[in-house]
Amino acid sequence: MPSHIFADRPAAQPPERGTVDALIQQTRRLRGEVDAVRRDAVTDEDDPQGRWQRALCELAVHQLDDLDDHLAQLRDGGPADLDQQEILENLEAELAPQPGRGSLLSRVGSAEWNLLTDEVVWSGELYAIFGRSPEQPPLTLDELPTFVFSEDRDLLTQMVTDCLIDGRPIDGEFRIVRDDGSVRTLHMMGEPVLDADGSTASMWAVLRDVSELRRSQLALRETRDSLQRQRHIAQTEHRLAVELQEAVLPPWRGPLRFPHGSPDVLDLAAHYLPSSSSALIGGDWYDALALPDGETLLSVGDLTGHGVTVTSGMAMLLGALRGMAVAGAEPGKLMGWLNQLLDASVQPALGSAVCCRYNPHTRTLTWSQAGHPAPLLFRDGTGRALDAPDGVLLGATSGAVYEQASEQLEPGDLLVLHTDGLAPHRDGEASRARLLSLAPRFATARTAQDCVRAVVEEFGERGEREDDACVLVGLVGG
Repeated sequence: MPSHIFADRPAAQPPERGTVDALIQQTRRLRGEVDAVRRDAVTDEDDPQGRWQRALCELAVHQLDDLDDHLAQLRDGGPADLDQQEILENLEAELAPQPGRGSLLSRVGSAEWNLLTDEVVWSGELYAIFGRSPEQPPLTLDELPTFVFSEDRDLLTQMVTDCLIDGRPIDGEFRIVRDDGSVRTLHMMGEPVLDADGSTASMWAVLRDVSELRRSQLALRETRDSLQRQRHIAQTEHRLAVELQEAVLPPWRGPLRFPHGSPDVLDLAAHYLPSSSSALIGGDWYDALALPDGETLLSVGDLTGHGVTVTSGMAMLLGALRGMAVAGAEPGKLMGWLNQLLDASVQPALGSAVCCRYNPHTRTLTWSQAGHPAPLLFRDGTGRALDAPDGVLLGATSGAVYEQASEQLEPGDLLVLHTDGLAPHRDGEASRARLLSLAPRFATARTAQDCVRAVVEEFGERGEREDDACVLVGLVGG
């Protein structure tokens, strides 16, 4: 029989159908657009950002579904009365597998427990929520906790007690376990119904199945937490990579003059240019080192990849390069040993490099390269790339042989060594062409530092680079 609570209250009048229908159409149109975004999203299980975005779409779809249902009830003035046969048919439809979302019957139900007559009235919707047949008796307040998750029983008992004894409204959630073993999350809202003496005569409640909504919210929280963890890890790795890079690259920021006290000095300056985003710390390096025999080591290079692993690999490679150069290794043999080092590394990597030894007494440059842009030589206002000896990328193949070449330099000559990330898209040809176009400016420069400044102005401190880059300039004195 219908609950007397509904008879005691004036029936709600539905608002203008046209207005609500327009809202329903807008909601469904928006729902379709959000669903299209969700379907079109490319989900990569290794991408926390993508998982988080998809979870947001899932949550938005469920909330729009709920809004659609609420507006439909608002338009119709409440759920229609259903006879027993209609309830059975709806329950059968609800329990059948459906590819889409559940209908309103599976979402909101109502109940009233009469304390004077022990009569219990459930709506057909509530039977569907609990997975029970309308032919079964509705659950009494004493029986209801047997369907509730053990961890949630105390909460339900407290809410019901507060309602019946203290007259407090019910507003809370608990989980139920249906006969088929499935778990549903219900949001219960209710209040006591008082008799003429002000005593509690019955309790009524509306129960809403919010399982899908809570699952979507949980997925959103989990993906958001995962994304935050990934961002924290990325920030930590970025900081470590920056600190390691700063510790490994030469500490000098101003010009150097090797060898010290010699009239045939080589004036040196260098600069590290970060990527446009500053988020990519790669394995680019530059180095200049005075060797025990009076010669000067010049090198630039780049390990493929980004992050702290690549930066630590660059530190290992640069340390090995310095050690072998101090021991007297010629550039060609040195490159071969560096190749063996990368080839035998626990974390395989590819790298490119150019290594030069400059003899200030003869002004001879002996050099070798491993898949790297050749040094640029500027003389008398023009520039050219040196003819590169054979040499493959470091770590590309075992037992590779690296040739070396020599170049006779003259007083006033300018050498420019650089990595290939100066120009956008790592365009080596574009980088070389733009550097060669600086020949007139280099011709009027008085120091290597002036030349480095011209390079930075040409390519920008950050520019449009997708990768970081290095430039090392040497001005031959005498």
